Order: sequence, then C-alpha cells, then structure tokens
Amino acid sequence: MASIPQDMAISDRLAQLVSDSDGEAVSLNWILAQLHERAFGLFLLILALPCCIPFLYGLPQIVALPLMFVSGQILLGRRVPWLPSKLSARTVSTDGLGNLSRRSAPWLKRIEAFSRPRLSALTHAPMDRLVGLGLVLFSASILVPLPGTNTVPGFAVVIVAMGLLQRDGVLVLIGTILGTAWIGTLIIAGATLASLIKTWIGL
Repeated sequence: MASIPQDMAISDRLAQLVSDSDGEAVSLNWILAQLHERAFGLFLLILALPCCIPFLYGLPQIVALPLMFVSGQILLGRRVPWLPSKLSARTVSTDGLGNLSRRSAPWLKRIEAFSRPRLSALTHAPMDRLVGLGLVLFSASILVPLPGTNTVPGFAVVIVAMGLLQRDGVLVLIGTILGTAWIGTLIIAGATLASLIKTWIGL
C-alpha cells in the first residue's frame, strides 16, 4: 500500500488514512507505516487529536503513552518515529478514526490557512529537541487522572505538531506556551491542594 503523499493537505491526509484502512480497527503500527518522511508531525497529530475532546475517556488513555514515547524520541534527536511492539499493537477503531478525521478537518483547515514557514529554526535540530522536551511534559500531563485534563495539553500538542508539519515556528511557540501554562497551572493547583490538606489535618 502506498504511503500518504507529502504534498497533500494535512486534513486530506487524515481522510486518506481512513480511506486506506481495512477492517474494524487499525493498529498504531499500521498508521505509522502509512506516513511519509514527516511521520513525526503527522503521528503526533493523530495521537493528540483524540485528547482534544473534553470528557472523552478510553481513546486518550490508549494514545497517551505512545504520544509520550514518540515525543521522547524528538527530544533524543531521532529522525524517524518508532514504537515498541506492545505500544504499536494498540488499536483504534476505523469508525473512531473516521469520526475524528471529520470532526477535526474544519479546524485543521483553519490552522493550515493561517500557517506558513516562519521561525523555521524551531522546527529543526537542535531547537526541536527543546520542543520535544515540552511535548514529553504535555503528554505526561494527559495521564493525570482528573476529568478534562487531557483537553488543554491535547490542543497544545496538536498546535505544535501542525507547526512542525508546516515548518511554522510561530505555531510551535503558541502550542508550547499553551502547554507550559497548563503545566504551571497543574503545579500551582497541586501545591495549593496539598497546602489545604495539610491545614485541614493540622500539619
């Protein structure tokens, strides 16, 4: 099966991925095999999109660990994403992938219309390693077992992934700022909660 053409619009690439899928579910390894040389950006995008849906449970938990694993490879300077067998064997339903493609297409088209190559140094080595560090942290925060905690970091990863795909450092910056603000909010909220608990129990 041919890989998805690099010059195809990102929203169309997702639709093509769904069209090429066969059966009721596809594995993450199958998805990765269909992608072009910009597989890092596309794979991050596909993994992060389900995390943007508020109060969606199940699919974000399936993709969160692979998302963090792939982000770590950007941090380490790897050029082609890879997943170990246990993570690559995870599956998503074809219907779910199709629904995700349809729901995300209008938003992705808006981002594509806004984006253009600029501050491209942020999308290349060595600066992309710093971006990878941020992505690892954002991905880890998706695993926080609280309602709605996947949405904001999911958006952050999607914006960064679009920036990497479009060679748009401005999008990378916007996504990084959003994700960093979210991490800061979690830390402050956690510290405040811990202080309240200590006060309540008299420590």
